[in-house]
Amino acid sequence: MTVQPPETNAPVTIFYADWCPFCAKLRKNLDRSETPYDLVDAEAEGTEDINEWIKSVNDGNRIVPTVLYSDGTHVTNPPASEVRAKYAELTA
Repeated sequence: MTVQPPETNAPVTIFYADWCPFCAKLRKNLDRSETPYDLVDAEAEGTEDINEWIKSVNDGNRIVPTVLYSDGTHVTNPPASEVRAKYAELTA
């Protein structure tokens, strides 16, 4: 079954959870370099569809941070340097 990615207008959208240290580290490192991103709390009410998508791209596991790019590609738990490079590519 194919699950459609969530709609986003941002070049970088991070799906995160407050309790996740990897999410906090990614956000801190992107903030340090002033790399813009949209943030979606995967724990918020009404995120069932988002969580189904997260699981669909992570072998059935709900792993955060999962990052969705505006070109439709995605990556799980990436280093900030990879996100910065992709952001630069998408906004060039």
